[in-house]
Amino acid sequence: MTSGNRYLTLDDVDVSGLSVLVRSDLNVPLDRGRVADDFRIRAALPTLETLVARGATVTVCSHLGRPKGADSAYSMRPVAERIAELTEVEVRFLAGSTRGITVLENTRFLPGETENDPVTANKLAAGHDLFVEDAFGSVHRAHSSTVGVAEMVRSVAGPLLHAELEALGRFLGEPDQPYVVVLGGAKVSDKIELIQNLLPKVDLMLIGGGMCFTFLRAMGYEVGASLVEEPLLAEVEAMLEVDRDVDKIHVPGDVVVADRFAADAVTRTVDVSSIGSGEMGLDIGPATASRFASMVVDGASVFWNGPMGVFEWEAFRAGTETVARAMGECPGFTCVGGGDTVAAIRLLGLEGTISHLSTGGGAGLELLEGRILPGVAVLERWVT
Repeated sequence: MTSGNRYLTLDDVDVSGLSVLVRSDLNVPLDRGRVADDFRIRAALPTLETLVARGATVTVCSHLGRPKGADSAYSMRPVAERIAELTEVEVRFLAGSTRGITVLENTRFLPGETENDPVTANKLAAGHDLFVEDAFGSVHRAHSSTVGVAEMVRSVAGPLLHAELEALGRFLGEPDQPYVVVLGGAKVSDKIELIQNLLPKVDLMLIGGGMCFTFLRAMGYEVGASLVEEPLLAEVEAMLEVDRDVDKIHVPGDVVVADRFAADAVTRTVDVSSIGSGEMGLDIGPATASRFASMVVDGASVFWNGPMGVFEWEAFRAGTETVARAMGECPGFTCVGGGDTVAAIRLLGLEGTISHLSTGGGAGLELLEGRILPGVAVLERWVT
């Protein structure tokens, strides 16, 4: 396969009559005890329904948030309720069912889960004939529910995980050219390894979001009160020096600045050489957005992670929207990853225009950084 891993999938197994444990990524935001965004639930549900339709007894587990032990505020009950609303299959929370889907409590409630404790893994694995790893957003963590169980029970990759690895695998190796990567979000530190691994492979790397101001400072610009990661300046300077002859890295030429970090802040659009000492950049400017969009539209392979500005506030949404619409118009293979970037695509109603919306943020970045994902690597032991 394109991602370079060897594993079995559901197509390789007859699940009829089997007791199947599925690790899904159901880590969704809650609001007053109800699911606020069901994107990940909707993505995970087809696998569960397929297993039921093929005659399996299905139990699903996932983490939710980062509780320190059992905490009712992080209970999976609202998730189970939302799954029940979205499917005609019988859904039960905790109490087992032979005809539908049983949702277990938050795996983070289990002692030793994040340490991949074998006792915890054995409790999860007990009574199951097959383990389906389908939580792409969690396979970069060696936890009991992602790796430990897969060491004890015959395991396969679920359809969602397989689709994610296939899609993101297209950006490794020899992707179709021209290959364009768009990076945004707040911090360079979150993506520095990604930049270093992909830069030799790409034709263009477009830098926006808060992270662009570290690049601009490294280029000698004064960026006012904008976010800058001082410890990374030397590393970014060295990267820009190496890139000088090939000119792959592109940064904003204009930005939208504000007098404070607020939705109703006073804003203006300025050249990057004219940012005031008390101003902070919160979006790429229209000229930059147009330039980035023209590069995206012409891409054959386009990967985007990180919004171009604080898109949650309308005053700083234009850059993200312009790039998003260009992604939708691009005839090449397009992929959007990262929770905030996917949220922006969905806010703009552009889900159907993107080739692949990834459910995994950190896992996707680590895959493209060239790292081994332990929750995927462990599946290889079941290939005979």
